[in-house]
Amino acid sequence: MSQKWSLVADIGGTNARFSALLEGQLESQYEFHHSVEEYPEFGDLIVILLQEIKSATGWGSPPSSACFAVACPADSEIISFTNSHWIFSKSELQALVGCEILLIINDFEAVAHGITELSEVDLVQVGGEVPVANKAIGIMGAGTGLGVACLVPHPKGYHVLDTEGGHADYSPIDDMQSAVVNTLRARFGRVSLERLLSGKGLLNIYTALCSIENDDVDFETPAEVVAAALDNTDTKALQTLNMFCEGVGAAAGNLALTFGAKGGIYIAGGVIPRFQEFFIKSGFRNKFEDKGRFVSYLQPIPVYLVTRSNLGLLGAAKKIQQF
Repeated sequence: MSQKWSLVADIGGTNARFSALLEGQLESQYEFHHSVEEYPEFGDLIVILLQEIKSATGWGSPPSSACFAVACPADSEIISFTNSHWIFSKSELQALVGCEILLIINDFEAVAHGITELSEVDLVQVGGEVPVANKAIGIMGAGTGLGVACLVPHPKGYHVLDTEGGHADYSPIDDMQSAVVNTLRARFGRVSLERLLSGKGLLNIYTALCSIENDDVDFETPAEVVAAALDNTDTKALQTLNMFCEGVGAAAGNLALTFGAKGGIYIAGGVIPRFQEFFIKSGFRNKFEDKGRFVSYLQPIPVYLVTRSNLGLLGAAKKIQQF
C-alpha cells in the first residue's frame, strides 16, 4: 500500500525550504533546503526535490496534497516571485508534483499560521506587557523582502489576513532617514518599506549613507554590513544597523495602530535573529512607542521576536490540516 504523505514548501527570494510529512504531522525529519539562485527554472528544482524525497523516505507515491508558501501574491494562476527570477503556473506545478490537492499561499500567511503553534521557547519579548485576549495580532518580518500579515481571532479559531504591506511607502521619521529616502528615490523612483527594512534594505541604507556623506563603499553584502556593525569597526555600518532597527520599530508601531494589534506584534524572518541582542538594545522599542498622542496605546502592547527557524514550513503544514 502506498504511503500517504504531504509536501510543504516555504519559498523566499533566497532560500527554498521543503518538508515531506506523513498524514497528520506538522513537522518532519525530512527537510530539504535549496538556494534559489542555483536553479534557473523552478520546475527543475521540483524534479530534483521529488527524487531527493523518494531516496530519503522510500515513499514511492506522489504526495496526496501540497502547500507552497511563496514570497509574492498567491491569488493568480501564474506565480511570479517578487524578489527572484522564478515563475510558474499552478496547474503545471500540480501536474509536476502529481498531487490531488495543491494550495499556494503567501509566505506570510504561512508565517501567521505558524505563529499559532509557537511556545515561549520560540519567542523573545521586547517590551510591553501581556497580550489582550481576542485582539488582533500583527506580524512582520525581514528576509530577502519584508512580509506583513495579521491574525484575527474569532470564537472558532482565527482568520489570517495576508497582505503586501511590505510594499507600502516608507515614511521617514527624522532628517537622516529623509535624506536616505531621497537618495534611494533617485535610484528606485518609489521607496517602499521593503527597500529599507529587509536584507537587501540593509545594504540600501548603507550605500545611501555612504553616498550622502561621500564616503567609500567598503561592503558589498548585508552580512558584511551587519558583521562590521556588531564588531563596532565601521561607523557607517553601525549607523546603518541602528537606522534599520529604528525603522522596524516605527513600522511595527504603525502596524499595531493599523490593526489595533493589542494581541501583540510578532517579528519573524531570518534577518533580525542574526543580531538579536543588538536589536533588543537598539532604539526599536522607543520608535515603536513614539507615536505622539498614542504612546499610551502602544506602551502595553508586547512585541515578540520569533527565534524559530522553520516557521513557514510549520504554517504551511497547518494550512493543509485546515483544508
